[in-house]
Amino acid sequence: MMRQMRENTKWIMLITALAFVGLMVFTWGMDVTGVTSMGPGAIGSVNGESISYDAFNFAYRRIRDQVADSQQDPVTSQQNRDIEDAAWDEVVSQTLIYQELARRNIAVSDEEIQMAARTSPPPEFRTHPAFQTEGQFDPEKYFSFLATSNLDDQLLLQLEAYYREVIPRSKLIRQLASDVYLSDAELWRAYRDANEQVRVRYIPLNPSQRVADSLITIEPSELRRYYDDNREEFAVPAQASVKVVVLDKTPLPSDTVAAGEYAAELWQELVDGAEFDDLLSRRGVSDGSGDLGWFGRGRMVEVFEEAAFASAVGVPTEPVKTDFGYHIIEVLDKAGDSIQARQILVPVVRTEESELDLLTMADSLETLGEARTIEEAAAGLGLTVQPATVTTDFAFVAGAGSVGEGADWAFEEASPGDVSPVYETAQGFYMMELIEAREEGFISAEDAEASIEITLRQRKKIEVAVSEGEEILAAIRGGEAIENVAARFGVELRDAGPFTRQDFVPALGRQNAAVGAAFGLNEGEVSSVVKANNNVLLIELMAYTPADTIAWDQQVVSQRLAVTQSLRQTRLQEWLQGVRAAAKIVDLRDVVLRGPSDDNPNRIQTPIF
Repeated sequence: MMRQMRENTKWIMLITALAFVGLMVFTWGMDVTGVTSMGPGAIGSVNGESISYDAFNFAYRRIRDQVADSQQDPVTSQQNRDIEDAAWDEVVSQTLIYQELARRNIAVSDEEIQMAARTSPPPEFRTHPAFQTEGQFDPEKYFSFLATSNLDDQLLLQLEAYYREVIPRSKLIRQLASDVYLSDAELWRAYRDANEQVRVRYIPLNPSQRVADSLITIEPSELRRYYDDNREEFAVPAQASVKVVVLDKTPLPSDTVAAGEYAAELWQELVDGAEFDDLLSRRGVSDGSGDLGWFGRGRMVEVFEEAAFASAVGVPTEPVKTDFGYHIIEVLDKAGDSIQARQILVPVVRTEESELDLLTMADSLETLGEARTIEEAAAGLGLTVQPATVTTDFAFVAGAGSVGEGADWAFEEASPGDVSPVYETAQGFYMMELIEAREEGFISAEDAEASIEITLRQRKKIEVAVSEGEEILAAIRGGEAIENVAARFGVELRDAGPFTRQDFVPALGRQNAAVGAAFGLNEGEVSSVVKANNNVLLIELMAYTPADTIAWDQQVVSQRLAVTQSLRQTRLQEWLQGVRAAAKIVDLRDVVLRGPSDDNPNRIQTPIF
């Protein structure tokens, strides 16, 4: 399994396509049900309509290409499983949308396509080299293309396919969100919340610090009553106890040495006259290489900064090691306390030999695990077995990171004593042996007592702090200056702000009772006692800055458009969730994509490509 993933990855990384070609496949490669005569057949169905293997495979390849292009490392088996799920979700959603378009008889006319092509070029066409002049979209080139292209032009076909996909969807969204309306009052309130500001000072009466545990008494009956009244808080997800062997991908000391030697070779080439830019595309050079622009002291890590500022203009430094790897720095210019520089960065990664050793070890571990216990397999390779617990909510193993694929195996496929295949994450390879799987349930009242006691104790401390806050407030409203009252009670008087309703404010929090109280005061006024974030506070408004009504009026049109579009997309997602929940969806991926097994020797083995 793992070897197949490695082999597939080499080919995946060779595949490229325009982003909107996926739209074209659904329009030209199949009918609206997703049925096509090509490929090995259906991979599932939605409301009785088939989803073709080709449609799923196309979505899978596109998403996988995006993932592969976004990272230097090969796609892991865990990522591959996530990509399969994402591709399945996509084709199911596509099919549900096509069914709704057909049900509502939503179509697009040639006139609508022509109008859209003239007024709204797709993003992919705006960046297409054929329609660029000096790196910018050139409308004249685009309109000339529309006027002179024949009906067989591939770009014209892609353009038509794009609009045949997008326009009906836009109509569907408008119908689904026809009741979305935003009044000026709603838009002003949103703008105001993001822009009006206050500055306050406040007295925090931290209950945890000011109220001693000895002052609080918790009765056993209170503990039991809380447990009975809040039993859902003590639900626990399904758990699996496993033994795990992890092969960490962290580079070895020998890899660090190899990276340093390679950086030294590149530096020597520069010294011998090689062009700096020519080395940026060399194997093993990070994408973070190139122009760094201007920067001053304090912007870079210390060792990098020292080497850069000590360097003469135009003289590449010898490799400088940081946590990012080995840097060859060339200062291009200096001005005052700032420099302009560029770099060649050689990251510390596993060498090909080191990577091959790791893969060989993982293959060997998987082979041994097919016929032995995990301890026997690990012992044969000198590896360590560690215990771990994974749940349906949190599947994490030290050294391997997120192990969702292994958790799925433990909960859905394995029996106690079974040994898993070797799975791969971004952090490493791992193999599991299931010890025990437990169904979801509840923590017992006895086991929950300690946490309940902490909760009830904190609540009672807050009430004590509230009583003290009422005394302080009475003194302030009796005419005593807040500074004097704070000193007499031995509490701090702190400043905060300016901040908006949407900001996070240290000690006050974000969008809670404390922030709301601050915006409800007049300047110089002190709030009532406020409870927020397990704290008790008194807040005085020092200054208020209103939102600018003129600035709001100048942007309200664009604000309305942006918020409306967001609400319409949200409505579409809510609709999709609703129809998906009500739809009859048959998922045959395990039958079509997985290989033959002992329990199902007739299962079809279908390659992804």
